[in-house]
Amino acid sequence: MADVLLPFPEERIDYRKISRGDDFLRGFPKDLREAALEKPFLAAYLAALPIDEIGIPDYYPTPDRSLGKLERRNLIYPIRKGNFVHIFPDEQSERDYYVVIEPTLGINLNGISREIELKLLDMAEEIGETDEEDREKVFMESLDKILIVKSSKNGKSKDKRLPVTPLEMAAIRYTVMRDKIGVGALDPLLSDEFIEDISCSGIGPIFLEHKLFKSLKTSIIFSNHDQLDAFVVWLGERIKQPVTLRNPIVDSVLPDGSRINIVYGRDITKRGSNFTIRKFAEEPLNILKLIDFGGITSTMAAYLWLAIEDDLNLFVSGETASGKTTLLNALTTFIKPDAKIVTIEDTPELQVPQENWLREVVKNMGADDQGASVTMFDLLKAALRQRPNRIMIGEIRGEEGNIAFGAMQTGHGVMATFHASSVEKLIQRLTGAPILVPKTYVPNLDLVVIQMAVRGPKGNTLRRIMSINEIVDYDPSTNSFSYITAFRWRPDDDTFEFPAYMNSFLLEEKVARMRGYTDHNKRKIYDDLNKRARILEKLGAQKINGFKELFNIMTEARRQGLID
Repeated sequence: MADVLLPFPEERIDYRKISRGDDFLRGFPKDLREAALEKPFLAAYLAALPIDEIGIPDYYPTPDRSLGKLERRNLIYPIRKGNFVHIFPDEQSERDYYVVIEPTLGINLNGISREIELKLLDMAEEIGETDEEDREKVFMESLDKILIVKSSKNGKSKDKRLPVTPLEMAAIRYTVMRDKIGVGALDPLLSDEFIEDISCSGIGPIFLEHKLFKSLKTSIIFSNHDQLDAFVVWLGERIKQPVTLRNPIVDSVLPDGSRINIVYGRDITKRGSNFTIRKFAEEPLNILKLIDFGGITSTMAAYLWLAIEDDLNLFVSGETASGKTTLLNALTTFIKPDAKIVTIEDTPELQVPQENWLREVVKNMGADDQGASVTMFDLLKAALRQRPNRIMIGEIRGEEGNIAFGAMQTGHGVMATFHASSVEKLIQRLTGAPILVPKTYVPNLDLVVIQMAVRGPKGNTLRRIMSINEIVDYDPSTNSFSYITAFRWRPDDDTFEFPAYMNSFLLEEKVARMRGYTDHNKRKIYDDLNKRARILEKLGAQKINGFKELFNIMTEARRQGLID
């Protein structure tokens, strides 16, 4: 497993120095002191901090995005499973430390860890036969059979269980749960909802991309190649995708749904084994949150709402980590609640609130595996026989693009993500190898949303819709495509403009006609647009945070005839 290297000497952590009198952690925030009274490991960590150097940390029980504006970060916040995180300032580096505060800090288990492991192996048959959801209970019961907490009453007992202190017992229980059911040292990182990416680039610390504090270095490090290789092999076995010298690259999914890429060995990567994890959000951000964050306006969202509700075809395109999947997930709220949806992905990231949802995932077989692979092309062909109202594709990158455009021609609404930074590059990739969509098919794609991670006017990184574009037509005589930019982002002041207002091909020639408007009154569609924008603004004022909560509210509004 990995080592933990705190940004101050770990010898400073001494549980014997913790006092619970009136002077307990004097000067620290009251709610942080109260949390420390409940968690001895937190109290010991706080008492060991070099306060003269960094100052007293602030405490945020529920962090929010405003913290990202802090010029100097020295703060603690709780994460799931009872742990805490300290964003520890490093004045000598561009990255601050991300320190996981967990029950193992300052507790030396080297003397008994091996013995506990051997005793658990003796119980392996009993544990192995247990269902996944019951394993936690069985492990805890097994530890109760192996260990006994020391006390003055059992000092001379004939009990054959290993005696441990209360602090050691807490650390052992935590470690067993983390390593046997979770993913070892990575487990607390996966428990933090603010982490987006986890990256190990070889020997040294694990790095993070944090939603609030951007790039950070953790206190979790790999000290040598053997340690890192052993962890990577263990990790591959944990996710049932072993890595070997024969099969050194693995793309898979962790138990929580996060995407992981592992590269094993020093033959193909000179810095040694490495891995990258793209965190999975248990519940996607809803569209109101994206409006609140400034990534899209209520008018833009209302525009997409009209298009999606009427089954028009849409690609969200952009570079890696630009927020494409986040946006696509948020837009599923606009699909009619009674629609049948099929999602097709290589690793499951799309989330849909509608009940009639078929989730299809690519099956890749390694060289040593038995059975047949199932490609995205195969799944997409099968989806056409399932009569869906919507087909959503995690990412189009190959021959499945032809099937997707064929589906559009037969009336199936398609939504997908795509890797291209402009409409021109998207069309070039679609019509070139290996996708090879006929150029005459391209106008079946109604909308292209370009999503990017950009530098804002204040120098901060923002995820923004760069433009929303309406594909109009293809002219074979000039071999050219025409499209209209309906919305575009203004980098100078981080606002959006609507150049297609009262001149939208999609709204006037497609959406308006689907809604029964004629040439004489088709511009009333802009009244519908503004009405929906106001609905979103009113819902946003109610601070509706949940993804499914928003969907349920909108479904009820439809039922009552409040949304036409």
